[in-house]
Amino acid sequence: MYKKVSKNEAAHYIWGDRCDSWVLVDKDTLSVKLESMPPNTRENAHNHAKASQFFYLLKGEALFHINDGESVTVLAQEGLLIPPHTIHFIENKSNEAIDFLVISQPTTNNDRFLTD
Repeated sequence: MYKKVSKNEAAHYIWGDRCDSWVLVDKDTLSVKLESMPPNTRENAHNHAKASQFFYLLKGEALFHINDGESVTVLAQEGLLIPPHTIHFIENKSNEAIDFLVISQPTTNNDRFLTD
């Protein structure tokens, strides 16, 4: 069955340091979120035992920190796939907000383990 989804009607929550998340799809097998990070914010390092995550930048420039010291810059209209068991976090070092999609398979509900 199909379902039309709107950011205006999606569940919303705040995470990290004033970051926004709108839950567009929330199934056991798939999670899709639209997220926004204000300037000079980051999340805590973590990993997922089961979920793969695909981050797709809609606006701005994100810096991803992966495992032990590797960094990857992702620009608007680019994406990055993070496999399970990979320590990672996203950071916005710019002076503008960044917007991106986070697609997780399966969901990351009860599958997020802090490593900081």
